[in-house]
Amino acid sequence: MREWLQRLWRAWAAPRMLYGWRTADGTWRAHTRVSSSTHIESPARLQLADHVYIGHFNVLDASGGLTLDEGVQVTTHCALLTHSSHRAVRLAGQAYWGAAEPAGFTRAATYIGAYSFIGPHSVVAPGTRIGRGVLVRAFSYVRGEVPDFSIVAGQPAQVVGDTRQADAAWLQAHPEARADHDAWAGRP
Repeated sequence: MREWLQRLWRAWAAPRMLYGWRTADGTWRAHTRVSSSTHIESPARLQLADHVYIGHFNVLDASGGLTLDEGVQVTTHCALLTHSSHRAVRLAGQAYWGAAEPAGFTRAATYIGAYSFIGPHSVVAPGTRIGRGVLVRAFSYVRGEVPDFSIVAGQPAQVVGDTRQADAAWLQAHPEARADHDAWAGRP
């Protein structure tokens, strides 16, 4: 009986992918998938394009404005941030609590470009702008401006490659995919 109850609980409480997403302005994104275990802070400030995938156990802090463009993939255990109080707490101590705008507090919009991939256990800092077609490797800490088609890795993340070079051999072997790739990769 106990084993059956445990299986039932796991089946009921397990993370699930939710298909389709309604944006704050009421637009339906039919091809967007978001895990039931992802926490979204300030969903009204989250801008999701269609074909976005947000996997299990992520934190999306949209309080400062968070935009995920077409086809972005966020794997698991990632934090996409638009505010940070770690410096403000250190600077102000107990005076931090209740302060309207404490010194050291950061709030800035974060943007992730079309068809970018955020690897597991990565953190994207407030105010970061990730270009399109970017691959963020696992366990990366990304801050600042990331150029289109970059492969970034590390803590702090640095450019270690170019996704166009990584994709060239695959596109050559699959010429039927070239038109679809060029349709989004070639646009400004």
